[in-house]
Amino acid sequence: MEAYLDNAATTQVYSEVCDVMRKVLLEDFGNPSSKHTKGLEAENYIKHGAEIIAEQLKCKPKEIVFTSGGTEANNMALFGAANANKRVGKHIITTVIEHASVLEPVNVLEKTGYDVTYLPVDTEGRVAVSELAKEIKEDTFLVSVMYVNNEVGSVQPVEEIGRYLKEKHPRILFHVDAIQAFGKYRIKPGKTGIDLMSVSGHKLHGPKGTGFLYVREGVKLSPVLFGGGQQRNMRSGTENVPGIAGLMTAVKKAYEEHEKKVEKLYALKKRLMEGLGQYEGITFHAVEKERMGETAPHILSVGFSGIKSEVLLHALAGKGVYVSSGSACSSNHPQLSGTLKAIGVKDELLDSTLRFSFSTFNTEEEVGLAVRAVGEVLPMLRKFQKR
Repeated sequence: MEAYLDNAATTQVYSEVCDVMRKVLLEDFGNPSSKHTKGLEAENYIKHGAEIIAEQLKCKPKEIVFTSGGTEANNMALFGAANANKRVGKHIITTVIEHASVLEPVNVLEKTGYDVTYLPVDTEGRVAVSELAKEIKEDTFLVSVMYVNNEVGSVQPVEEIGRYLKEKHPRILFHVDAIQAFGKYRIKPGKTGIDLMSVSGHKLHGPKGTGFLYVREGVKLSPVLFGGGQQRNMRSGTENVPGIAGLMTAVKKAYEEHEKKVEKLYALKKRLMEGLGQYEGITFHAVEKERMGETAPHILSVGFSGIKSEVLLHALAGKGVYVSSGSACSSNHPQLSGTLKAIGVKDELLDSTLRFSFSTFNTEEEVGLAVRAVGEVLPMLRKFQKR
């Protein structure tokens, strides 16, 4: 038996996703811009996909722009908002624990003359609305805050932030990176005060290379890709019809019996915390067992004193347990986690932390395997590293 517990990195696709993508690739393969029947068949997948997503978000289908994934959606939101709102201002507010696909674009904008404020977080990885309020300036035009942190699973007060901005500063755009949240939470951008929201398909059992950006009607956003003017000139390029078909299928499946799925994820998380908690030198980051429900249901960050994370990761992989030492998107550029530093993790645990992340495909037995595997390798690795 194996235990794939790296679902925050990517997920196994639903079988139904494979089925619909195969059909599009082999049968309904027309270019959606073509005017003949094959083109119209392809175009219908795009229209239906937007309708399926809009139904979950309680928004209009035309407010959905399909992208190649979460990174493009975040880049489109940040650069698009900056380019379209130069007359409004040049001040951006974000947090110190954002994903690289937000922090890097913001860094580029900062180098070109934009003023950026990075909000701190508490030990649970949350920003305070009061701190945000203090940082707003006359030329603030954008606030970007992630819904769920991809490393430690902290959940930001998105609804509170959105409500505050719409009541006090309605001219400021609110962007939310919901890549780890969509599929786990029911998100209604219109009621939450969200103007722009990024989602990635492969985090919710859809295909890699798919995603979308929610753009509230009336929001000024400049395109970052130019060409044939597809998607109402918002994102030129022939649409990835098989990917969109797979994405819409994943979204629909993700919200079937949604409450039961979330309940199962929390049960798995609780089981892992209880199992690992019996061992010495274990620290759970940004979560307390009694308040586990205040964190994301599918992510658990664990520190193992005295053991390098990469060493432990490979030892567990040898026993068929697959986890992560941080954000998979940054694995080619290993460095100590800025998120762990920001929440006050002790220096000795910064390079001794693993992320366990679940999906509804996981079982209690798989979690049990992970607990046993950790128990088997911990004494050996600690003894080895003391030498």
